Amino acid sequence: MKKFELKSLQTNFPNVKIRESYDAVDVIRQFYGDDIEIYESCFILLLNNANMTIGYAKISQGGITSTVVDVRIIAKYAVESLATSVIIAHNHPSGNTKQSDADEQVSKKVREALKLFDIFLLDHIILTKDNYSIVNF
Repeated sequence: MKKFELKSLQTNFPNVKIRESYDAVDVIRQFYGDDIEIYESCFILLLNNANMTIGYAKISQGGITSTVVDVRIIAKYAVESLATSVIIAHNHPSGNTKQSDADEQVSKKVREALKLFDIFLLDHIILTKDNYSIVNF
């Protein structure tokens, strides 16, 4: 049997006010290194009611052209952290910031799932080495 508990681990992660998408991009870029052009990874940024960052989590790491985004894992981190909103980010190693149909579908699916917990999906950001775009959902 496993014991589950609610706790947070202190890190050097900065608490930053997110006013615009580019504020989130600045924070999220810190999670990527030289691998931003090698394989896709998905992260979430967790925010409180004042739009201050309260944490982040790596959701997945995939291959050259895709990564799996499991809504249950996103919901787990959002609920455990008591976040009131979430920003999803993933990279496109190709350097193309154009959203795919899958990007839009994932955004909608996550938005609807989080809505059940009164948590808002604010943005879904696509990052490349030198640029970013926002998924329209």
